[in-house]
Amino acid sequence: MNPIRRALALGISGLAAATLALSAQAQTQTPNRELTVASSATYAPFAFENKDKQIVGFDIDIINAIARQQGLKIKVVNTPFTGIFGALNNGDVDLVISGVTINDKRKQSYDFTPPYFAARQLIALPKNSTVASLKDLAGKKIAVVSASTADDIASREFGKTSPNIRRFESTPLIISELAGGGVDAAMGDNGVIAYRVAQHADLKTLDDKSFPEEGFGIVVKKGDKALLDKLSAGLAAIRADGSYVTIYKKWFNKDPNVR
Repeated sequence: MNPIRRALALGISGLAAATLALSAQAQTQTPNRELTVASSATYAPFAFENKDKQIVGFDIDIINAIARQQGLKIKVVNTPFTGIFGALNNGDVDLVISGVTINDKRKQSYDFTPPYFAARQLIALPKNSTVASLKDLAGKKIAVVSASTADDIASREFGKTSPNIRRFESTPLIISELAGGGVDAAMGDNGVIAYRVAQHADLKTLDDKSFPEEGFGIVVKKGDKALLDKLSAGLAAIRADGSYVTIYKKWFNKDPNVR
């Protein structure tokens, strides 16, 4: 029965009926079913497939810890980053945790938890490169993950339609392109770029001090306040009980620097 009709049938009227109805609606909006979590499993050490084809990583441990703390049932699905926001828009997934940078442009379309990881952009280069800053990449071929923060930065600096900006589906692909000599540089989030470059003796990283500090956030649909509140509360709780620090040290071997 409709909550308002039920309230009226019980002899409750006016404001009391409306209050009961809103309470019932809020309860139905609170997540109590299995939630589908999108994460791009090509983003070590944040999310990647292990030898048993299980999705593991820092992001995965964080969302699992939040889910346990909040009593949420979740299922993580490997979703290419290029399609991750479309999956959220279409309702194929309920939330995204995939090293997503919080920025004003994205906040117009989506809601974010507070940041769970402090990040910056990082440039990968051949060991013998003389490039010393982002501006030195003018006229050079740059690999970025499509629709990423690096894509936004390169587009602003060199023009969105520049033929020198080469867009790929994942970080392993941009590093592979760089290692193979197909581009002069690759750019992306510091954690994953540093991790991938460490596997190539002929590559190095460049930290351009002009890059702003960034924060990764968990993403939900615009207006999904019930889910956002639960995720934010869970994140605050795992910070308070020490779980966050334990997870951070597991994957980065140092204390967290999240703001």
